[in-house]
Amino acid sequence: MGKPFYLGLLAVLLVAAAVGAAMLFFGGFDRDAGAVHTAAPVGTAKPTPAADSPADIAAKRDLLALMMAYPGQIAGVEKGDDGIICVVMRSGKRIVYDDGREKTFEQKLADADLQDMMEQEYPLGDVDSVREGNLDPGRIRSYAFFNEVYGETENAVRANLTNVGLGHGNCLFNANNGAAAQLKKAFKEISALIDNEPGISEFVYPLGGTFNFRFIAGTDRLSPHAFGIAIDLKSDPRDYWRWATREQGQGRLAEYPRDLVYALEENGFIWGGKWAHFDILHFEYRPELLLKARHRAPPGGTTSPWYAGYPETADVMEAVAVIDGAWEGR
Repeated sequence: MGKPFYLGLLAVLLVAAAVGAAMLFFGGFDRDAGAVHTAAPVGTAKPTPAADSPADIAAKRDLLALMMAYPGQIAGVEKGDDGIICVVMRSGKRIVYDDGREKTFEQKLADADLQDMMEQEYPLGDVDSVREGNLDPGRIRSYAFFNEVYGETENAVRANLTNVGLGHGNCLFNANNGAAAQLKKAFKEISALIDNEPGISEFVYPLGGTFNFRFIAGTDRLSPHAFGIAIDLKSDPRDYWRWATREQGQGRLAEYPRDLVYALEENGFIWGGKWAHFDILHFEYRPELLLKARHRAPPGGTTSPWYAGYPETADVMEAVAVIDGAWEGR
């Protein structure tokens, strides 16, 4: 096929794009159906997309939070005939959103899918007492996902680390997904807090550490420190549920400066002080959980549109189209 063929094809595509744009801006776009109108043959009805179930809405909102939190990492979303939803990573690897298995809390910790990881909502408001039961938003992690976005091996993670200056020296942190940049920004705000209230420094320095390729104490699961996405501030004997009583943790929680917590949360870090299995010195870069909490669905049951609560910016709407396409078989 020669040059005239490709020029002709290009002309057809440009005309089609122009027609589509005209229909979009001059009333041919049905905002409820989310599609450009086309003429239907006489005697046939246009298909109406099935309404999203509550489970569909929850899944779509989780996927949107992940796509917004980790831009460029998720290349697509697929929904099979069996109903299994997968995210397609930039590498081409598919990660199951919900494997459909009933799991105990311990099983979720050990072998989480994306739905397990996103299930518990992180509380944005103050938590003035140690939480009950297994309320640990963020402790459940999809290692398949973290391996993809931060590095699958120690050497792969190390290749993504960068030095971050935190006022009292440098630390290593993962540069992927904005983690290191957000840590630097948070500590700039923390330095300003300390200038106004020097006592806050006693809760920050000396730092407990950032990157450390290790397992979580008492488990065979990698710590988020192994991915270079967690920072421990100054340690206190009452900080950790394994070595402190609930009452001791409560005392530590009560005295912890909330402005310090908010400075880190505003920059994408969750706080282990909001876990029933408390880890009060621990902050972890988990923007997906904070995005989900900040853009939660309005109350009142079924959400329409399903992404209500998110700004309708170009990047959000592009992700919405990818997610809807999976449900519609596109």
